[in-house]
Amino acid sequence: MNSPTGRQRQFPSGAAYAEALQHTQLCFDHPELKGARPELTNLGLPRAISGAFASVFSLTSATSGQRYAVKCFTRYVPDQELRYQAISSQLARLNSAELSQPWNLGFEYLPDAIGVGQERYPVLKMEWIEAVTLSSWLDDNHADQFAVGRLADRFEALIRDLSDHEIAHGDLQHGNLLVASDDTLRLVDYDGMFVPALAGLGGTERGHRNYQSPMRGNDDFGVELDRFSAWVIFMSLKAIATDPALWHRLHEPSGEFLLLTEDDFKSPGGSTGLQTLLTHPDGTVSGLADQVRSLAFQPLDFLPPLAHAIPKQRKTTTTTTSASAPSTTAAPGAGGLPGWMTGHVPPQVAPPSVSPAATSPDGFRTRTPLDVVTAVLWPLLLAVAVLMAVGGLPIPLIGAAAPVILAAAITGYAWSRRVETAQSRAVLARLTDEVDRLGDPAKAAERLRKDKAKLDAAETKRATAYPQAQDKLTAQYHAELKEAEKRKIRKSRDIDKKIDGLSEELRKSLAKALVDKQAAYIRDQLSRRLIAQSPPHGIGSTLAARLATAGIRTAADFTGYRPVQNSSYNSTGAVLVLSNGRVTNVQGIGEAKAIALDRWRQGLVASAVARQPTALGAAERQQFEQDITRRRARFADQRKGVESETDFLREQARKHLAVELERLAQENTLAGDRARQQRQEFGRRTVALQQNSVLHGTLSASLEAANLQHRRLAWGYYLRFLYTGR
Repeated sequence: MNSPTGRQRQFPSGAAYAEALQHTQLCFDHPELKGARPELTNLGLPRAISGAFASVFSLTSATSGQRYAVKCFTRYVPDQELRYQAISSQLARLNSAELSQPWNLGFEYLPDAIGVGQERYPVLKMEWIEAVTLSSWLDDNHADQFAVGRLADRFEALIRDLSDHEIAHGDLQHGNLLVASDDTLRLVDYDGMFVPALAGLGGTERGHRNYQSPMRGNDDFGVELDRFSAWVIFMSLKAIATDPALWHRLHEPSGEFLLLTEDDFKSPGGSTGLQTLLTHPDGTVSGLADQVRSLAFQPLDFLPPLAHAIPKQRKTTTTTTSASAPSTTAAPGAGGLPGWMTGHVPPQVAPPSVSPAATSPDGFRTRTPLDVVTAVLWPLLLAVAVLMAVGGLPIPLIGAAAPVILAAAITGYAWSRRVETAQSRAVLARLTDEVDRLGDPAKAAERLRKDKAKLDAAETKRATAYPQAQDKLTAQYHAELKEAEKRKIRKSRDIDKKIDGLSEELRKSLAKALVDKQAAYIRDQLSRRLIAQSPPHGIGSTLAARLATAGIRTAADFTGYRPVQNSSYNSTGAVLVLSNGRVTNVQGIGEAKAIALDRWRQGLVASAVARQPTALGAAERQQFEQDITRRRARFADQRKGVESETDFLREQARKHLAVELERLAQENTLAGDRARQQRQEFGRRTVALQQNSVLHGTLSASLEAANLQHRRLAWGYYLRFLYTGR
């Protein structure tokens, strides 16, 4: 039961519970536990299974014969009853038919159930299960690859059950996972369990160190608690199922871990075990090990659930199934795309093809009147030129060639006016223009190849830089935590030193106060003894009056005498030492009378010392103790302030890390989106390049054919056509 005042209540030790359980008829009131028989050790004492917060005993009910595990708490847990009520209520709502296996065990929280000494304390009465711990089961079954693989799948199913119902165990480890005789799992120890009803409360424990993330802190308490430990256990089971030799290679007999320990998570670079798994030839083992390595330095709420690992394990099956389907790679999709690209890039519009009507004419057809005139003029002009050349006419040679030049000009004009010539030139011009617009496919393919290579290099760099940036942020976060912790330790040490010194300071203050009180008492007693009323031997009223004149009326007014040498009379005199340290010479007080006065005073001092107080009163002590208490409380507040300051620095560092990781993730996502868009663009360019290559070939062939046909429309062919008609 929680302390009503909110202060931490002291709980008995496991040994104290064991002593009480020797008499269950007396220590229990619950009907099932009263008189129950505990399991005993060889020494005849109740056998305890002790942990950090409790000791568990096996008791068999005297009334029903039912065996129970009874947990007796040895440490204070905040809101313990509230927590167990919420956990019990959540587990009671589970439908066993919907669970992968009967992993949850019944329990009952019993406040004030057991009496130890004069006090009563709560216990947890739990269903007893005949099962062995996960590590013990692996000792016996690690060589059975099928059984271990099946257990890994059942563990994943258990984690999926917890996740589906927003439950987190909080301390998944080999000792809290039991394997029943049918090789199904049972989950025990619900002390640190999270259920939705407990949202907002802090955690009560941090779990077994060899299964928890180095990033797990006291403030972590939510549905993500089990994610890292789930990955660790699942990886270990899958690795052993793949390679049973890993159990003996990485596990130590009776070791408090499966394959990896806390040090492996904190220092992966120097971890032999983790490197063994990372370099394992089996891709499943190395892949899961790499996942655990990367998760070790991420906050718990950033970790993916274990369910993310399962599709990767089943990917091979999916691939095998799809491989048996008809191949779509070679089949063209809509719009002329290859089948594998359908749906990934937009279909391309088919390029225009060369129309048959636009082909170049392969010769001249019907002769026109201009052709007939040209055919008639050619012989006439040629004859004129011959007559001019051989007739002996006095004209220059250029003049004789004029009829030939005129005939050639007329022929050229007639040739250019032919429809076939104009058509051929138009076809050549258009085909040349289209070929030029398409460009060289080989050069386009080279540009595409370079662009792809550039993107691949950038993506490789990004894939490497992203985890490095994450590691850098995480390292910075750990450095900030370390600095905050060092600051806290330094300040706390200074405050603790001051707190530790308060007891000695109180002792000294009380001792000094007592000395001062005794001195004051003695002064008071001495001040009450007047020399004139009870003079020492040899001191008459005259000397008493002289002493009073010198300021010495009581035994408190002087502290002793000093002998002095009187040189005038060659004798020894005396001066009296006043209480303020000065000396005075009183007429008539020589050495003998000074000695008498001193002895009289010493006698009074001894009498007062015998009667002086030997201790301070309660009120006097209280003044000093209250001052020390106030200072101790002030130091305690300062220490709490240091804790609060450290918590604030931790939270600031965590928030900064979360913001930076989120920023980094967003940048990486955007970069990935841009890369996907570029790859889609490359796909479009690839399809366009394929189509353009075909079109370029077609156009080039058409251009070559058009050139050949155009040559058949040359001058010589035209002159032949003029006279032969073909």
